[in-house]
Amino acid sequence: MSPAIELIDINKSFGDVHANRNVNLSVARGTIHGIVGENGAGKSTLMSILYGFYTADSGEIRVNGRPVAIHSSNDAITAGIGMVHQHFMLVEPLTVVENVMLGAEGGTFLRAGEAKVRAELGRLSRDYGLDIDVDATVGELSVGLQQRVEILKALYRGADILILDEPTAVLTPPEADALFTLLKALKEQGKTVILITHKLREIMAITDRVSVMRRGEMVATVETAETSPPQLAELMVGRRVLLRVEKAERAPGAPLLQVENFSVIDSRGVLRVSNVALTVHAGEIVGIAGVAGNGQSELLEALAGMRRPVLGTMRFEGREIGFDEHNPHRMRQLGLLHVPEDRLRMGLVPAFQAFESAVLGFSDDPKLGHGPLLDHDAMIEDLKAKMAHYDVRPPNPRLKSSKFSGGNQQKIVLAREIERNPRVLLVGQPTRGVDIGAIEFIHRRLIALRDAGVGILLVSVELDEIMNLSDRILTMCGGQITGERKADETDEQDLGLLMAGVTDRAA
Repeated sequence: MSPAIELIDINKSFGDVHANRNVNLSVARGTIHGIVGENGAGKSTLMSILYGFYTADSGEIRVNGRPVAIHSSNDAITAGIGMVHQHFMLVEPLTVVENVMLGAEGGTFLRAGEAKVRAELGRLSRDYGLDIDVDATVGELSVGLQQRVEILKALYRGADILILDEPTAVLTPPEADALFTLLKALKEQGKTVILITHKLREIMAITDRVSVMRRGEMVATVETAETSPPQLAELMVGRRVLLRVEKAERAPGAPLLQVENFSVIDSRGVLRVSNVALTVHAGEIVGIAGVAGNGQSELLEALAGMRRPVLGTMRFEGREIGFDEHNPHRMRQLGLLHVPEDRLRMGLVPAFQAFESAVLGFSDDPKLGHGPLLDHDAMIEDLKAKMAHYDVRPPNPRLKSSKFSGGNQQKIVLAREIERNPRVLLVGQPTRGVDIGAIEFIHRRLIALRDAGVGILLVSVELDEIMNLSDRILTMCGGQITGERKADETDEQDLGLLMAGVTDRAA
């Protein structure tokens, strides 16, 4: 049987950047094939060529043994290829059925086309267990359900080969489990799945084979059952990678950040954080564990000054912060800096050049200009130094922020905040969508900050990350703190119960 996909000697350059170098890939039919590699290794470029967003400079694509010319996403869809992007391509005010119809209306009269879509969505939902309300407004669905809509769109258009780019980067653990169940069902129905991910645990759990890319080249393809996370990490980075954080015991210093009876409402007036009390000391990392949507995001944003609490007190280095001065600019002046959870919406301006995004929040720095006039040359040189220190690829300060891979965008945000010598650093999802080598680097930087006396409040949906980095762990459920543990005196089961609101450890 011919492979579902064959990519032969694929080359693609963007100016001086050779993104893909003579890449060869073979994906067997009816399998789940993983592709891993560092940020900027060329994975997304390769899949964008397969889906028609880019055209290869040279090379050949074969689908089910036949050479095909793919110059657009329509060509890919005609060839039976569908793609689910990390950042969903959905129109949030429209319903599920309307999103699926977009671009496939079926004629002038929408009613007939809608009836056909409804019937087909019903069949697909039954076949693959995709239980979803087709009349629901997409913007009101959870992230996991929005992802199901993207998969339904691809299946409706006849995809036999499905590409998923970092599909779990924005999912909660239960949503990720549901996705894996769905992918196994697709495989059993004869579909072929190509999975791009940085999470080696997911690769080991669900794929049949895995290919490794490094600096634009395909360096290995192995049977998943015959490899291990350390071996894959070494192939990805080209050196041995420490998958576990090494940190020395350290006695915490004076309290830096203290909040009591802290309560926050969202934009709709719903109470999202209720009577939270916490303290972050100098030289410690306090992790907050919880299923996404339980108030952690709103808590971080309120502490950073982006939301005004409706109740409670906040002290920074012993001084109470009044509601009248509770804003991001004042927090930054005090030394409380923030790495937001969503780098694209809150960390960067995608249309800005990287050197412009790298000064957001710090444009009043006299080193970068005087008064309303910024010195672009100084801004560029400042980012060049940070790019070298944080291994940002490509090291081009003039490149638009949107053109960097997700992990390299994250490095730019981290460099901007960390290199400003914070007293307290608020960090949301520091390694979301980041490769294994960058994860190791980011973890080391956070530990170095902690050892230098910085207080860090860390929010992550990755329980391994919380347990490895934190000195103390707080759990949140329903907007409230449900428990506190020392990192070396707990386990995933204990934390899972607390995250579910079961506060009695004996349970």
